[in-house]
Amino acid sequence: MYWGDNMKRLIIIFIAGLLAVSLTACANGVSAKAYEPAEEMKTSENEGASSDKGMMQTGYTLPVPEEYLKTAARQGSVVKIDYTSRDYVREGAEITKTAYVYLPYGYDEEDEETRYDIVYLMHGWGGHAGEYFEYVFMKNLFDNMIEKGDISPVIIVSPSFYNKNSDTGFNGSIEELRQFHRDFRENLMPAVEGMFHTYAESVSKEDLAASRDHRVFGGFSLGSVTTWLEFCYDYDYIRYFLPMSGSCWYYGTYGDFQIENNANFIEQLVKDNKLDERGYFIYHAVGTLDEVKSQSIMMADEMLERNDVFTPEHYVFYQKDGGYHDFVAVQEYLYNALPEFFSE
Repeated sequence: MYWGDNMKRLIIIFIAGLLAVSLTACANGVSAKAYEPAEEMKTSENEGASSDKGMMQTGYTLPVPEEYLKTAARQGSVVKIDYTSRDYVREGAEITKTAYVYLPYGYDEEDEETRYDIVYLMHGWGGHAGEYFEYVFMKNLFDNMIEKGDISPVIIVSPSFYNKNSDTGFNGSIEELRQFHRDFRENLMPAVEGMFHTYAESVSKEDLAASRDHRVFGGFSLGSVTTWLEFCYDYDYIRYFLPMSGSCWYYGTYGDFQIENNANFIEQLVKDNKLDERGYFIYHAVGTLDEVKSQSIMMADEMLERNDVFTPEHYVFYQKDGGYHDFVAVQEYLYNALPEFFSE
């Protein structure tokens, strides 16, 4: 890896951000041990409210079984697609972007009768399209979960909030992710679902909205921030959300999280759009040793205090015991969350 001046600058920014998180956590009275599992409590069987499926509202993720890391007998495939978009950060010029799409074993482009649920997964700071499929253990997880019947066959998309003109520094990345909801709604979703057999009958706004019950958006780190913003902007098109290690930044930014303002906004959005009746579900996850877990814990505290709105049917908060800010933790979040969205 080339550790040039730009990389050093990014690392300095990242460390400064971590310090900001620590200071913000202290200012808000958040204990570093909040939600830490006791020695005798290492499973997801926590006390507290549970959903109609019996899922606890707070808990700890279960480890991924070792056999799920091995190559499955029935393997899906990954294809690259290019699609037309716009550079929304820089005056909206037309550009070409790339995404990578996982197609489950047995997917047949000639079979227009079989329809598939779809999951969009966003990378974090400095990531790129297709990142979720570059880790062998991640693709093996998807193959095995489908093969073993944990989830129904799904299409999984690994896009990017960056484009060829993007500033990939931390502040530039925030500008990019704040505009991604436009790319998703206007370009990426129609391109992908016009090409592959999802539950959308067409790529009209009406048909994409009508198929929201079959669509997930998730992301890690800055991808988690992107996920919260997708909830804020694209709830008409997405029912299920998986923010992994990150809070909502509709208001504020890194080190200025404005947790209460963001929770107020989400609560009002839910009420104004009757989302409790239409259905939505947020599976929020973070690791107990994640370097930037404070913002997730503060967000969870605020959401859980509003349990008359964010009931277990709509919001849960789970942690990986000993989980760091990495893709090993992400794999465990996906293993636990995906069956809550789409089971066989």
